[in-house]
Amino acid sequence: MPGLTAVLVLALCANGIERAAAARPAKTAAVARHGLAPHTAARPHIVPRSVWANGTGEANNVARTPPPPHYDDKVVAVFVHHTDSPNHYDCADAPRIIRYLAAGQTGARDWDDIGYNFLVDRCGTIYEGRAGGVDRAVTGAHTQGFNHRTAGVAALGTFTAGVTVPRAMADAIAALAAWKLGLADIDPRAKVRLTSSNSLSRYTEGTTAALPALAAHGDAYMTTCPGAALKARLPQIRERAARLQGRT
Repeated sequence: MPGLTAVLVLALCANGIERAAAARPAKTAAVARHGLAPHTAARPHIVPRSVWANGTGEANNVARTPPPPHYDDKVVAVFVHHTDSPNHYDCADAPRIIRYLAAGQTGARDWDDIGYNFLVDRCGTIYEGRAGGVDRAVTGAHTQGFNHRTAGVAALGTFTAGVTVPRAMADAIAALAAWKLGLADIDPRAKVRLTSSNSLSRYTEGTTAALPALAAHGDAYMTTCPGAALKARLPQIRERAARLQGRT
């Protein structure tokens, strides 16, 4: 990926960004005792942001200390994005690619931090994105008007019509969504009610909309993100996520 020119490929998906696979664990008496949601899924392995943010090179401005994060009470929806960047990369280069993407948001766009809560590469590795703690409901900057009570996951690559979505990537998105939504006992196949905070979204500010709990970026903003190919996989990803939560 040729230096900072790579950050320019974010245009299609970033226009709708607003500043700002393990098995399901067995149910035990402890789950009820601690008040956990009945339909939970195991937390998948997530690579910490220090792996990419503390690298070296021209995009290292993201290594600066981010401002204090903002939090919501819970995550009730996950929005899926793609990064509009090249697909044929070595997965060992994913941290460097994420640094360039972050530089495009914290540098050229002058944001306080990368907008996505998580990123997934074509090998199925999940990376922590925005700072604040993967276990918490960190308010991201990924979906115009609908950043509250949601999480944003970005697939590294471009998934327009005809492009193959790697199975490992799709499975990782499912595992991540199953875990995050399971914390609030949300079925990934369901619809949830979210209120728009910005009239630049598909819905005027203050409008409450019924959106998929596992949604495409384009469900909430006028964009083709996450690409026709990845959007077409979302029904399967929802079903897999539901199974990981132990739902039938």
